[in-house]
Amino acid sequence: MYIVLGGTGHVGAALSEALLARGETVTVVSHDPAKREDWERRGAGFALADVRDSAALREVFRRGRRLFLLNPPAPPDTDTDAVEKATLQSILDALHDSGLERIVAESTYGAQPAQRAGDLGVLYDMEQALRLQPIPHRAIRAAYYMSNWDAALASARDRGIVESFFPADFLLPMVAPRDLGLAAADLLTADELEREPLYVEGPRRYCPADVAACFASALHRGVEVETVPRERWVERFRELGFSQPGAESYAEMTALTLDQGSHASSEPHRGKTTLREHIDALVADA
Repeated sequence: MYIVLGGTGHVGAALSEALLARGETVTVVSHDPAKREDWERRGAGFALADVRDSAALREVFRRGRRLFLLNPPAPPDTDTDAVEKATLQSILDALHDSGLERIVAESTYGAQPAQRAGDLGVLYDMEQALRLQPIPHRAIRAAYYMSNWDAALASARDRGIVESFFPADFLLPMVAPRDLGLAAADLLTADELEREPLYVEGPRRYCPADVAACFASALHRGVEVETVPRERWVERFRELGFSQPGAESYAEMTALTLDQGSHASSEPHRGKTTLREHIDALVADA
């Protein structure tokens, strides 16, 4: 039995579908009861649980043998770092006496010791905590999600604009959630598990100008990049609904990514989905 935390999100859903396609038994964990019927129809089990409830989460973990660990993103209008650190600690507490035999955990490129830097710091702390507990595990260091650009569809369609916090020509390792799900499925079902993080990105690197070009092609209209100046990052995150602490954290995460580069492996695992394929599918679904 495979337990999938975050099973109703982009990566967790792709992983769950991949495992089901291989004939595996899967339990999707979610706090949203509305998701139950859909997953049960697909053949998965469903566990309704709040990741802040360690005792309840431990009981879910005891139903399976292998776990995909994804710390859920905090609502942007909260103190995002504080909320994500609290949910992470709850998940880690639930591992104790869970009986699990393997963990695959979703981390990120650029994970590093950092305070108030969003996922870069929180997921680094997760990796270090997993090293101190006895269950065999491996972290996936995921490149920038292609799905992070999904929110740009409306402005690209209506105004011909893709807003970016990075310069138009800044190359980023990007990856489709589907490819992350497939990589996680391979690690969960493998006979052996290495300990070093697995870096996962797409076929090649892309910049925001490439994102605009893909939207332009899919929408059959001109689309340009509109770059948010660094001095306006916090203000713009606030305009997008972030709390002040959340805006400052995301701005610092953006600055570290821009200033330090990707912190990538020289030989990452490469998914097959291109940025154009991802955006074409997004537009077609819309």
